[in-house]
Amino acid sequence: MRSDMIKRGAERAPHRALLRAAGVGEADWGKPFIAIANSYVDIIPGHVHLNAVGEFLKAAVREAGGVPFVFNTIGVDDGIAMGHEGMKYSLPSRELIADSLETMIRAHWFDGLICVPNCDKIVPGMLMGAMRVNIPTVFVSGGPMEAGQTRTGRRADLIDAFYAVGQRQIGAISEEDFADVERNACPTCGSCSGMFTANSMNCLCEALGMALPGNGTTLATSPERMRLYEAAARQVLELVRRDLKPREIATLEAIDNAMALDMAMGGSTNTLLHLLAIAREAGVEYDIGRINRLSSITPNICKVSPSTTPEGRMYHVQDVHRAGGIHTILGSLARGKPGLLKTDVLTVTGETLGENIAAHDARGETVSEAAIGLYVEGARGSGKDVTAVRRELLAAGGRAPGRAAREAGGGVAVAVNPCVEAADGFDPWDCIREVERAFSPEGGLAILYGNLAPQGSVVKTAGVEPGMLVHAGPAVIYDSQEAACEGILGGQVKAGDVVVIRYEGPRGGPGMQEMLSPTSYIKGMGLGRSVALVTDGRFSGGTAGACIGHVSPEAAEGGPLALLKPGDVIEIDIPGRRLNARLSGAELGRRRRAWRPPARRMDFGWLARYQRLVTNAAEGAILRAETAGAKPRRVRPRSNRSPR
Repeated sequence: MRSDMIKRGAERAPHRALLRAAGVGEADWGKPFIAIANSYVDIIPGHVHLNAVGEFLKAAVREAGGVPFVFNTIGVDDGIAMGHEGMKYSLPSRELIADSLETMIRAHWFDGLICVPNCDKIVPGMLMGAMRVNIPTVFVSGGPMEAGQTRTGRRADLIDAFYAVGQRQIGAISEEDFADVERNACPTCGSCSGMFTANSMNCLCEALGMALPGNGTTLATSPERMRLYEAAARQVLELVRRDLKPREIATLEAIDNAMALDMAMGGSTNTLLHLLAIAREAGVEYDIGRINRLSSITPNICKVSPSTTPEGRMYHVQDVHRAGGIHTILGSLARGKPGLLKTDVLTVTGETLGENIAAHDARGETVSEAAIGLYVEGARGSGKDVTAVRRELLAAGGRAPGRAAREAGGGVAVAVNPCVEAADGFDPWDCIREVERAFSPEGGLAILYGNLAPQGSVVKTAGVEPGMLVHAGPAVIYDSQEAACEGILGGQVKAGDVVVIRYEGPRGGPGMQEMLSPTSYIKGMGLGRSVALVTDGRFSGGTAGACIGHVSPEAAEGGPLALLKPGDVIEIDIPGRRLNARLSGAELGRRRRAWRPPARRMDFGWLARYQRLVTNAAEGAILRAETAGAKPRRVRPRSNRSPR
């Protein structure tokens, strides 16, 4: 075992003395040492219950025959950090999380690893760290939040609170309704209930093969979540026995599978940024051009908040679970687009993705009874607050309650079968569509190129109104997100405009702020169907509309966005994958010669180091210090093919 490095031999007597002081017993020396990389943080709703999850996992690892050791990472809540300089620390925190995980694992020679992320940059940061250390690893997140409900019975989530700010600004919402949304948008613990970045990444972990089925969609408040934690504790011991490591799972084919899922469900644009960085840590060559090719052959079959169906229906992550979860989406792709998914890749279950789909696709002939039970019970809204969730986890002692106990727990009733339309009108076949009824034949994300984005830019096509897929308008330019928010709320933006927010890329920001506030204000003020936004920053998974981000090269490195002037006409052609300014090459060249880089912002502390080392979004916003002298490993010849 790897842990023999710190516990075997006479020269390790001091090490054993310290381990005894930490609680290791005489019967533990021959057992695998299992690290639990937790991310308990009191200020993040998706993480506030993870202290109890960590205790549950410790007991479950003990029960499974391992010796558990918990450590915690930092975490930034993107919603709370939004709209001020705190957001500049969000993306950089991904690197700190990866570094801290690497440090703990390499310093202490653990045999296996359970990663417990949930929100924002914690999931990709832990994935990056897991690829670096490459020891047997299972991911099991804290679970999604239940959707909220206003006093009128309408479903609500965090994005409604952001929209309400713009609505209040133009008098479209009363003070009472404004307060009602604020109080009810986020009712309990868990990652916010739409297909935002946190839930997108947790769902992608299933397709990537790094998490067990149900990880991305089983509610944080459900007793079924405990069953998942217990299974993860058992499975990491099995992975240690088999010596199955992350780099054997996160291959080029597996990353393609994750990207295909993202396209199919119209996930967050941030996933592209993170998958590029994760691929590099896994030693796999991956570029955004490959993503566009995948998008062209992957249908969009699931729309989740903030996106709506053409009929105006809005689903949340618990609805996706109720309809059969991620493996039913994957099953629909496998049925309707044979060959799109690489189903022979290994996963942390010890079986292939194809075998996982066979057992967990709710519409498949071989779906297991356990999977149906997971989908039915794991989507029950319980109304529990974080105190109740913690209490149940701590009382369980590492063992999930049995079926009778789960049924006794009550909660909002759901369909008896995730393949049958329910009495409340919920149609699982509309929430997760089959390919022949896809919302669109191409994926929910796309890469645009042009004279404004020579290295590419990203748009969430699943969230764009049909009338905005092709748009041209005058640029209204802001050199920071703060200035843009002030200008939008101040009435400076009119129908037909293209808002440009520049110098907000990884280096320019620094930290590549999310633009949820300005995009929400645009929509809340009734301009979502007539105004586009272009930025070298990034968007929250909660963003919807004609919002194009990750423009590369970024303005701070002299990219074309830096050369724009107010009133320049910007042309957006999403079906044609083009983003251009109506300017000649000669004019752009003249402006480039006159351009001078602005002074660095926040040129102090950790971000001063970050902005000197970070690459642009087209490269995943990775740090150059990590890339110096390191080359991606060769992949198998069969992996070098383009997606079919």
